[in-house]
Amino acid sequence: MKALVTGGGGFLGRAIVERRLGDGHAVTAAGRGAYPEVAALGARTARVDVADKEAVTRLVAGQDVVFHAAARAGVWGDREEYLRTNVQGTENVLDACRKAGVPRLVYTSSPSVVFDGRDHEGSSNDLPYPERYECAYPETKAAAERMVLRASGRELATVSLRPHLIWGPRDPHLLPRLFARAEAGRLRIVGDGHNRVSVTYIDNAAAAHLQAAAGLAPGQPGAGRAYFVGDAEPVALWPWLNELFRRVGVPPVRRRVSLRVARAAGAVAERVWSGLRLAGEPPMTRFVASQLAASHWYDLEPARRDWGYEPVVSPAEALDRTVEWWHARRRNAGRPR
Repeated sequence: MKALVTGGGGFLGRAIVERRLGDGHAVTAAGRGAYPEVAALGARTARVDVADKEAVTRLVAGQDVVFHAAARAGVWGDREEYLRTNVQGTENVLDACRKAGVPRLVYTSSPSVVFDGRDHEGSSNDLPYPERYECAYPETKAAAERMVLRASGRELATVSLRPHLIWGPRDPHLLPRLFARAEAGRLRIVGDGHNRVSVTYIDNAAAAHLQAAAGLAPGQPGAGRAYFVGDAEPVALWPWLNELFRRVGVPPVRRRVSLRVARAAGAVAERVWSGLRLAGEPPMTRFVASQLAASHWYDLEPARRDWGYEPVVSPAEALDRTVEWWHARRRNAGRPR
């Protein structure tokens, strides 16, 4: 069986490639960069921008399943770039699948597509899309998810997965950024610090994609639907982070700021970054403030029921693996802990 993974050199994409190769399948990993470490695993690699319609059409031909994980991520940036990659790119992948007769597509979405700033506690798949978004990433991912779900039919079965806060070894963004800010004393508990959230260890996120693909076919329960996936249980966000910080030798976060103050600071930072066209992301945004303060954890039962989702790594093992990776990373950088 031949599989294409868009974003195959990224954090999640590479994990999907590895698991698919491990199952003995042929895999093409596509991305905008060159990924020799992925090619060394045995995957075919292709440098492709998903916004390039003709290139995507050529790439998809002959595939049996497509895992569309490529995306413009982050909470700040040019909205047109988000539209180009997340919306136009997804439309190109869907069109290519239809032309090539690919029967299955698994799309990587995000719980942020339904985040409205309020607590979501044990929420299931029927959460509505909000009327407005505070940044381009969830807005464009929601538009793409709608297209993916509408495209599901008799010839192409599609499913959308919403892993929340993917973490673990090789994480290039979330954990390094949190560790750096905590070590510098620039991280604050936002809100009362009691919020619970779903998190998704990288191996569990990748396994969810393969499990969803295995049960995906026209007329099956998962076709044309979106599912939350994550680790077996939600975590109390700030105690969980502080335990992770303790294990890697980073000072715990104790100082607090109210959600109102954090959102006000985020609004000011957004105006400054926009007005001065500063590089990088603001240190705080309204969206990030709300995410840090709210409870957002989700019911995994629909995914378990419809296509047999089951996390493959326990929370304790996931934490041990991540701590071991971080210490090795520091040693390799010449800064032993």
